[in-house]
Amino acid sequence: MASPRTVTVVALSVALGLFFVFMGTIKLTPRLSKDAYTEMKRAYKSYVRALPLLKKMGINSILLRKSIGALEVACGIVMTLVPGRPKDVANFFLLLLVLAVLFFHQLVGDPLKRYAHALVFGILLTCRLLIARKPEDRSSEKKPLPLPGQAGNAGNAEEQPSLYEKAPQGKMKLS
Repeated sequence: MASPRTVTVVALSVALGLFFVFMGTIKLTPRLSKDAYTEMKRAYKSYVRALPLLKKMGINSILLRKSIGALEVACGIVMTLVPGRPKDVANFFLLLLVLAVLFFHQLVGDPLKRYAHALVFGILLTCRLLIARKPEDRSSEKKPLPLPGQAGNAGNAEEQPSLYEKAPQGKMKLS
């Protein structure tokens, strides 16, 4: 049976991956929702207007929207379907994208209700990355090693004194 940690990471990976595939597709094509696509076009125009550095670099609103949408779709597919380390890399890229989007929303002065979803999904991406990168806790599976001179007594862990019990008790002199 899979550990709760594994189930959590897989569930978050699939849910987040599907969400970002959906959101990236909305940025790329009006097939899913014409209203959402039109709103994305309007929002990205305001982002480029608010950040003149993008125009100086030759990045217009269409290029910005389509590149962010394509990256969201690609990372979402990786989060949903690809096992192992690539999920963590995709998670990291999506987290950077969410931070950029939060910056854009703040830059144009959007109210919280316009970017609350980005905050929530940023927190979920952070949680997924922290849970996935945390090393497994295997302390319950480890058996105590026999003490020197007690090699024949390795199977009886209950009868062996712990290292803390054998440590000398008393006052320590600090000089």
